[in-house]
Amino acid sequence: MTELPNTLEDAIAQAREATKAALAEGYKRLQVEILIPELKPMLVAEQFLPVFEEYGSRLKVFFPDAGGAALAVRDWTDVPFKILDIGTGKLPLERKIEPEDEIFFLVAPTAVEVAEVEKMAQLVGDRPIVILNPRLEDLGAVGIGYAARQLRERFVNTIESCYYLRPVDDETAVFRFYPRMWEVWLEKSGKYEKIAELPQKPSGDDLDFIIAKAQSTSGTLDTPAKKPNLFKGLQRFLRALRN
Repeated sequence: MTELPNTLEDAIAQAREATKAALAEGYKRLQVEILIPELKPMLVAEQFLPVFEEYGSRLKVFFPDAGGAALAVRDWTDVPFKILDIGTGKLPLERKIEPEDEIFFLVAPTAVEVAEVEKMAQLVGDRPIVILNPRLEDLGAVGIGYAARQLRERFVNTIESCYYLRPVDDETAVFRFYPRMWEVWLEKSGKYEKIAELPQKPSGDDLDFIIAKAQSTSGTLDTPAKKPNLFKGLQRFLRALRN
């Protein structure tokens, strides 16, 4: 059974494995979400890159803006692929997509870039796109109501979430590792229990119900192995990075 990762490195390794499995199954629009507060996308993106090693120069990496792309060009030395921004600069998006490109990696696009991301998906055709930590459905930016529903139906809902890890709080996490179902995990006295499996990503109300039910029920789950708290450990890790 796939369990919650113990470290950030474990999470990224799981994400790489899930992405490769989904690509092998023919998925063309994928997203990976490791939603740890304060975690910088550049750090995750760099460790995630080995999933594209076989593509070499046929990979193209996009950042939301020219600043992010410039930082990656500076820090990622001797890489065989091109690094560009997806934003509206002097070079139109049509000229950034080339026939020899085979796969595209988008790092943390936001709702500001949603039109460009959707346009890219149209331009690349059946070539795969992998999106890391997207924030494409920020309703505060794209509008509430009809426009947001249209965005979901037209584009966002066509993206398969192959890896998802989000702490709801210090004790609860939502987890998905393709091809497994969506899972909810709960920590009790230093031990993690998988308390639910669902075919779809659970909503906030779903989570409240699942957690309340688990907390009121005992003896129905297998005894879980004791594990360190990933999320508390990551907070220490992030503090160390800032020092």
